Amino acid sequence: MRISILGCGYVGAVTGACFAELGHEVFFVDVDPAKVEAIGSGVSPIFEPGLNELLAKNRTQISATTDTHQAIQETEITFVCVGTPSNNDGSIDLAYIQSACRDIGHVLKQKDEKHSVVIKSTVLPGTTEGIVRQILEKVSGKTAHVEFGLASNPEFLREGSALSDFFSPDRIVIGVADDYSRQALDTLYSSFDCPKLCTAIPVAEMIKYVSNAFLATKISFANEIGNICKKMGIDTAEVFAGVGMDHRINPAFFQSGIGFGGSCFPKDVHALIAKAEELGVDARILKDVSRVNDEQPLKLLDLLEKHVPGLEKKKIGLLGLAFKPNTDDVRDSRAGPLVKELLQRGATVLAYDPMAMGNFRKLYPQIEYASSADSVLEADAVIIATEWKDFEGLDYRNKIVIDGRRIERAREGSTYEGVCW
Repeated sequence: MRISILGCGYVGAVTGACFAELGHEVFFVDVDPAKVEAIGSGVSPIFEPGLNELLAKNRTQISATTDTHQAIQETEITFVCVGTPSNNDGSIDLAYIQSACRDIGHVLKQKDEKHSVVIKSTVLPGTTEGIVRQILEKVSGKTAHVEFGLASNPEFLREGSALSDFFSPDRIVIGVADDYSRQALDTLYSSFDCPKLCTAIPVAEMIKYVSNAFLATKISFANEIGNICKKMGIDTAEVFAGVGMDHRINPAFFQSGIGFGGSCFPKDVHALIAKAEELGVDARILKDVSRVNDEQPLKLLDLLEKHVPGLEKKKIGLLGLAFKPNTDDVRDSRAGPLVKELLQRGATVLAYDPMAMGNFRKLYPQIEYASSADSVLEADAVIIATEWKDFEGLDYRNKIVIDGRRIERAREGSTYEGVCW
């Protein structure tokens, strides 16, 4: 099948490369010429393990362009993978979606063959059948589900393991209201041996939000229990090991620590809260999920000041800047509020991350960046904010270590505090 991918960020780059690996012809489209040039050269525009190799391997299956018209004219189905960032009030900004739909509509107006538009970007229920459909119909002069297809196909990719998530998914969710789109997506996913759920479009959109909101809730719940356990001298990991044995409770995402970050969980929780308020619903649990997550990383500083009273002019080492290991993504990283508060308290910060220092430097150019993880240990105290495997081999002896991610090696011979253990 001939596929066009609008948006060459994380979701678009991974989705397109994986479809190419399955033998499909893929046209990548982006407004950023640098991303287009990278993909055209077989190089990933973002860091994701294995993605460079996949793009290079399938270069004969791949085209990359800034010309939306060309890409859609030459393909049968378009996946919209543009960003939906947060507005100041937590609602999602649909500017990129609207722009992409206007571009698609202009091409559909001139295209004789039937074409399906699939929204893979994370959007709230009603968006695809609402503003997306309205723009496409107005610009193209055609009718959705009759003269062109329209569907929702949310992604469930985890940064750092996105390729395995694509090829071995827990489930595939398709929201569709026309046979053309249903058949096209059935064909694309015919080789996948996993549960496939076909629903109405708003249901598919809601499934993505509820999935992320529930996982975020598990994390904040685990951290709140962890905070209680810390006061009682109980190891929260042992508690959740026992809790997870209950067949009704999946043990995943019960790792206590300093909370969640990244491009999905914080944004999606805030978007659901904003939508609930618009509907007149008080989303109390989701508000508390967000509140606990916002407060959690700062608990490391309370522990730090037990061992380093008065942080002014003290050098604090920070191990980890990415929101999770195996990515260079620093969006809503837990390191951000830590650095902000340390600077406000007069400390200097010496930071290291294997992949994310370039991105973090754009946010905090005023802090020091170390050339190695070992050199961070020369600081007055060390905070661990990301669980990179590189940090498991360091010598923490005779150091003050405040651990937010449970690096077991950090306990050995150090003055050690874990945030929830």
